[in-house]
Amino acid sequence: MSFVMHELVYFGRSLPWVIVDSLGWFRKYKIQSNKVPSVQEQWECAKLVLLSHFTVELPQIWLFHPMAQFCGLQTSVPFPSIWTMAYQIAIFFVLEDTWHYFSHRAFHWGPLYKAVHKIHHQYSAPFGLAAEYASPIEVMALGFGTVGCPILWCAFTGDLHIVTMYLWIVLRLFQAIDAHSGYEFPWSLHHFLPFWAGADHHDLHHEKFIGNYSSSFRWWDYLLDTEYSPESMKRKREQRLAKAAKKSE
Repeated sequence: MSFVMHELVYFGRSLPWVIVDSLGWFRKYKIQSNKVPSVQEQWECAKLVLLSHFTVELPQIWLFHPMAQFCGLQTSVPFPSIWTMAYQIAIFFVLEDTWHYFSHRAFHWGPLYKAVHKIHHQYSAPFGLAAEYASPIEVMALGFGTVGCPILWCAFTGDLHIVTMYLWIVLRLFQAIDAHSGYEFPWSLHHFLPFWAGADHHDLHHEKFIGNYSSSFRWWDYLLDTEYSPESMKRKREQRLAKAAKKSE
């Protein structure tokens, strides 16, 4: 059931972006408007993603339940309250984002990039289906942040329900697919939550191959000076000019 849910959510959330790209809707909101994936590219991507799901993610999902139940995962009534699910999912987003930032940044180290991460960067203009287009090693490593963080939470607190876990997986898939959508809208979430990453943040990472390593939030890139955006470039130029002026005094 967990695997079926994952497949339905992943391809169900990707389908609207496939339709949008194919029919040319919202083209004015396309970040890299000159790079629109063809139907053939979408199909080739979907085939590799499906292969990865059945050979890599299915075994992980199969092993998740006994591991989580060993750590105290609850699967019976009563269901957790909305508040409990909300604060736990918020914690999972923060933990996963931290794991993703440092793992993703490590994958951009020369040998790891060539051997592992280069597959994910096949598309310099990402699209929804490509969210999990990656090597098996990367899928397992980054997937640990999504699945491992809740398991560790459950092991330390003994307080996690499978309903919370399922909702977390759904929201994380939505986040990953939307971040790879390639579209920036006036109603995109980061306009209301400035620390949210979003498609504009990750699209630049695919286009430039540097910086913007976080998944959901912007703070690690900001704090560790790996943010890549017009605003950050302007800020860095101003800082360099200020240092140069100070040295010349």
